[in-house]
Amino acid sequence: MEIESFAGDDRGMMDWIRFALWVCFIPSACLLGVDKPDFPFQSGETLTYDLKWGLFPVGSAKMVVESGLDENQTARHKLTFSVRTNDFADAFYKVRTNITSVIDYSFKRSLRYEKSQREGKTKREIEVLFDYDSKKAKYHESDRLISTISIPDQVFDPLAIAYFFRLSELKPNSETNLPTCDGRKFQDIKVRSGSVEKVRVPAGTFQAIGTIPEMKNLSGVFKKSPKGILRVWYSNDFRRIPVKISSKVVVGSFTARLVEAKGLKKK
Repeated sequence: MEIESFAGDDRGMMDWIRFALWVCFIPSACLLGVDKPDFPFQSGETLTYDLKWGLFPVGSAKMVVESGLDENQTARHKLTFSVRTNDFADAFYKVRTNITSVIDYSFKRSLRYEKSQREGKTKREIEVLFDYDSKKAKYHESDRLISTISIPDQVFDPLAIAYFFRLSELKPNSETNLPTCDGRKFQDIKVRSGSVEKVRVPAGTFQAIGTIPEMKNLSGVFKKSPKGILRVWYSNDFRRIPVKISSKVVVGSFTARLVEAKGLKKK
């Protein structure tokens, strides 16, 4: 989304949402070598968020974990993220977008990434296949191969990194690089974590650690706002749930807050 105002081109909100998925759920570099992690989440976990633009509610988002067998009877993890605008935002820029990530059962690499995009007048069906035998990521749109790029032995799509982050302890006042790929670009983004602080959201009050990604090499609304700041807070416990996202960019401020968490794994 590349809007100058919410009632103008009206794509700033989805730029923010996509960017949050792209860089904000940051896994520690040590995750690349994890063999059999003790997952802090389980099949059935559902996280629901409200979305605000300034003081105005503009929609909701949901993240869900499903684990089981695929069509080849191979154990996989399926992650889904959905976002929809409310009636108020629909009048300016209607969004009904669903994203799916399929991960190998050991949570070492992404296998497939899909996005059904309905944003304003934009309608796209995207599929990215990660072929580790040929070390290529193949980007398809509407069943047509659009591009192919080289990838390393392990790569994580923008949704998968939300869960890779939770596999390892987040240390306050630290710095890490995030390798990620959406099928068209592979890059590392540096992320800094802050100190532990109290964060209040509709789902409750959490001790959480905030993270801030580098803002360089970004496009759209973030490119126009060099002083823009994006922060994501994660609960400082064994689950490491993303509880709040906040941004200040050229189009104003956006906030996503955890409203409800179901199916959480118990200690």
